[in-house]
Amino acid sequence: MDSPLYAIVQAFFTALTIAVFGRVLLSWFPMRPDNPIVVILTEVTDPILKPLRRIIPSAGMIDLTPIVALFLLQFIQGQLLRAIAGG
Repeated sequence: MDSPLYAIVQAFFTALTIAVFGRVLLSWFPMRPDNPIVVILTEVTDPILKPLRRIIPSAGMIDLTPIVALFLLQFIQGQLLRAIAGG
């Protein structure tokens, strides 16, 4: 579908997915919390990850919330794009 709304929704969810991946990658490296990249990624992903962290229990040192967030983002994106496409 070549609808502008379809493209905007697709770009929005792609950007969110990249931001979550970026947040995961940055968590592997020691970075100052006032680093501009860290600040931007935190501001973009915290509204998604913080509520999930209250629900999903910790698995030791592994944070599973980004995985769940990515699944939810893909599911919501698919539903929205299907609704926009009319099918």
